Amino acid sequence: MYEPRTYRLRSGSDDLWSFEVAERETDLFISVGGERCSREQVQERALEAVRGVRAELEQHIAEREEFLTSRRPLVTPVSVPRVLVSMYSAAQASGVGPMAAVAGAVAERVGRALLGVAEQVIVENGGDIFLATGRERTIAVYAGDSALSERVGLAIPGAAQPLGICTSSGTVGPSFSAGRADAAVVCAADAALADAAATGLGNRVSSPADVQTALAWAKGLAGLQHALVITGSTLGAWGEFELRPIAR
Repeated sequence: MYEPRTYRLRSGSDDLWSFEVAERETDLFISVGGERCSREQVQERALEAVRGVRAELEQHIAEREEFLTSRRPLVTPVSVPRVLVSMYSAAQASGVGPMAAVAGAVAERVGRALLGVAEQVIVENGGDIFLATGRERTIAVYAGDSALSERVGLAIPGAAQPLGICTSSGTVGPSFSAGRADAAVVCAADAALADAAATGLGNRVSSPADVQTALAWAKGLAGLQHALVITGSTLGAWGEFELRPIAR
């Protein structure tokens, strides 16, 4: 079931302009700055990138249905597009199905396409973000009905970007999670890995008692830079980035 993305009304930055791109199930909120062409051309580039990556995914699903349905890692086939390789690899590292990496992979694919026509790019895909602005940004954590939702953010330095910042939840949205975390957030240079690992992290949290064990799992996963879990009034975090309070 689609859940309205009301958090987008509170997103954005004064130095960027934003627009949405929707193509069937894909629904992106994009912010850019320092564009090198018209805004209309930037929007056209984004839609072209969305359609291109969707075509690759849809063709592969038609050829291998289990890619869409598996909740376990699958062996990477030979001669598949790069976006699929990244999804298979991320799933194998995180112990989840390859579609657990799709939102992050799509966000990064579109974001990198836009870096050809803009200096700063943020692509948000259902709570999964590709961030490439070259300056510090604070990313608020949305955690549904938790009292901590949008009250804490991750300060991401410009030097750490491009970066994937992805969120899984067992209480918000339609995506599958075996856990009950309100938010399980992972940061990694590879947005597909961040997405798959966020699912793996969230799967490990059924109660506040699970938070530290889940974070220890994330700490042991190569390529991750930060992990954060919110469940109810409990917050746990590990990693490189500063946590900042956000005033409402």
